[in-house]
Amino acid sequence: MKTVFMGTPDFAAIVLDYLYKSGNQVDLVFTQPDRAKDRGKKVQFTPVKELALANGTEVLQPEKVKGNEEVMERLKASNPDIIIVAAYGQILPKEILDLPKYGCINVHASLLPKLRGASPIQQAIVTGEKETGVTIMQMGVGLDTGDMISKKAIEIGNFNGSQLHDALAHIGGELLVETIDAIAKGEAVAVPQDDALATYAGLISKKDGKIDFNKSPEEIERLIRGFDPWPGAYCQYGEQQIKFWKAIPTDKTSCAAAGTVVEADKEGLKVVCGGKILIVTELQVPGKKRMAVSDYLRGHAIEAGTVLQ
Repeated sequence: MKTVFMGTPDFAAIVLDYLYKSGNQVDLVFTQPDRAKDRGKKVQFTPVKELALANGTEVLQPEKVKGNEEVMERLKASNPDIIIVAAYGQILPKEILDLPKYGCINVHASLLPKLRGASPIQQAIVTGEKETGVTIMQMGVGLDTGDMISKKAIEIGNFNGSQLHDALAHIGGELLVETIDAIAKGEAVAVPQDDALATYAGLISKKDGKIDFNKSPEEIERLIRGFDPWPGAYCQYGEQQIKFWKAIPTDKTSCAAAGTVVEADKEGLKVVCGGKILIVTELQVPGKKRMAVSDYLRGHAIEAGTVLQ
C-alpha cells in the first residue's frame, strides 16, 4: 500500500521501521522541524527524519500543516492510499484527513477511549492502570476520538516509562502492519469509541514531577516509574534538588510529618509518605549520575529527621 507517514520521536521511528520492513511503499515522511536540544543547544534531526533519510525517503518538516497550501499540493502529488500518524505533534485539518483513499489512521499508545491525549504512556503508570496497549484508529477532527480499527493490550507490571514506551512502540509497529493488511483486504472493521469511558492524558511538564509526600507510597512509586526517564520525580533536599529513580512502597506506618526521613541505611532512604514508609533505593543529585542510595550514603550522611520538600 502506498503510504505517507507522519511522526516525530523515537516511538514513531520504531513504528516507521516496521512499516519499511513490511514492504509497504513509504512515499513521503512528515516530521516536526529540527530543534536545538540539550545543554549544547545543537540542532538535531528528529528520530523519524534520521530513519527516513537512511531509507532514502523524502522528508518534509513544515512548522504547520494546517492551512499550508504547499503541503496540500505535495500530498496530492504523492496520492497516497493512506496516511499513517504516530506521535506527530500536529493536528491534521479535515482536508488532509479526507485526502487518501483509506483516510488517515493513528497509532495511539493506549487502549482507547482511555488516556486520550499527549502522554498516555507515562500516565498509564502514574494513574495505576493494570494494563495498557495500542489502539489504531481512523482519524477524525476530535482529539483521539476516531473509530477504533484494532487494539492490542499489555500488562504494565513493574515497567518504568522508558520500558513501557519501547514495548508499546514495537506492539504498535506490529499492529500497524497487520491493520494495513486488513484494510487493503477490506477486512478491517472500525468500532466507535464510548465517550462516556474516556479519560485524558495531557501534556507533561517538568513541574509535574514534583513529589507530594502527602500522597501514598504507592502513588509516589508510580510517579517515579512513570516519569522515568523524563521529567523525573524530584524533591528538595536542603539547597539542592534531587531525583528519585527507584523506590519500594511499604505498609509500615509513621506519625512523623510527610517528607520526613525516618532512617537512611543500606536498604535505602525511608521517607514518610501519607503516613506510611517509602523506601527510596536509587537517587540522583545534581551533576552526578543515578546511584544506589547505599552508595550515596557512603560519602554523604542524611540524618533521621531530615524533611524533604
